[in-house]
Amino acid sequence: MPDSSETSTGASQEHRRLLVIKLGALGDFIYALGPMQAIRRHHPKAEITLLTRSAYAELGERSGLFDSVWTDREPKLFNLPAVLSLRTRLTGAAFDRVYDLQTSDRTGFYYRLFWPGPKPEWSGIVPGCSHYHHYKRPTLTHTQDRQRTQLEIAGITDVRPSDLAFMGSDILRFDLPENFALLIPGSSLKMAIKRWPALSYGAIAQSLHKAGITPVLMGGKEDQDAIRIITETCPEARDLSGKTTLYDIPALARAACITIGNDTGPMHMAALSGCPTIAIFSTKSFPDKAAPRGENVSLLVEENLNDLAAERVWEEIEKKRRIQPKA
Repeated sequence: MPDSSETSTGASQEHRRLLVIKLGALGDFIYALGPMQAIRRHHPKAEITLLTRSAYAELGERSGLFDSVWTDREPKLFNLPAVLSLRTRLTGAAFDRVYDLQTSDRTGFYYRLFWPGPKPEWSGIVPGCSHYHHYKRPTLTHTQDRQRTQLEIAGITDVRPSDLAFMGSDILRFDLPENFALLIPGSSLKMAIKRWPALSYGAIAQSLHKAGITPVLMGGKEDQDAIRIITETCPEARDLSGKTTLYDIPALARAACITIGNDTGPMHMAALSGCPTIAIFSTKSFPDKAAPRGENVSLLVEENLNDLAAERVWEEIEKKRRIQPKA
């Protein structure tokens, strides 16, 4: 019997075994959770496998969307035994359909591993696949719009923003005051253009403290220089760098009065959690393609982030934050 959930643009047969491919990075994976949740709603009875990087395997498992999670070892093309092992695993699983949410050259190669067939239905950008999504690359189309169109081609129309409700933790262990703001001053060191100067974050931390709001700093090892500058500028700031897990981020964001952050995964998670968010972007990191969306988000963009004045950021904070200044 045909699956009644399929539309005219979907396949006619019932889909029992599905593969979803999403490798990373963190922000990309977080934004792909919305499409993943849409796939699960559309195929409620299917056995769905996720293929991802080891860094996101636990996140995939905790999402509750998948029956199994595979770790992609991303074999080099010249490593023939590893490539053949992956081919055996993919073809042996007898998938009815694959949703390639990574849409990279690598995952396009994975499609070709099914040669000479039979091939599963494939939602992706590989010419000749059953549900081909064509767009000119490189693209400035926003990730959410691009993936929504991809899934519409495959018959899935109910695609919502990522719901991070499953990501929670006990943040009482941090013993934070009632009124606090999250500051996320880091990013990958390989993309230093994404970083608003630490001294500017320090000025914002001082203003928050004066307004009765405790600045709370988040980051990792790569962010220690920036965090040191901020805490020297505002000793009253709380430093949680290196102390938080991935699941603490949405929990902290739900409790915070505002988040101010660079273009980095934790800032996107805070925005998706509904926290009032000031997202700071350089034009060189393509805000049209990657900036967070929503009524809770204010986007500040400069070609050179050194030119973004702390006063301008503070004006946006005063408009957006949940907690008003002291009387």
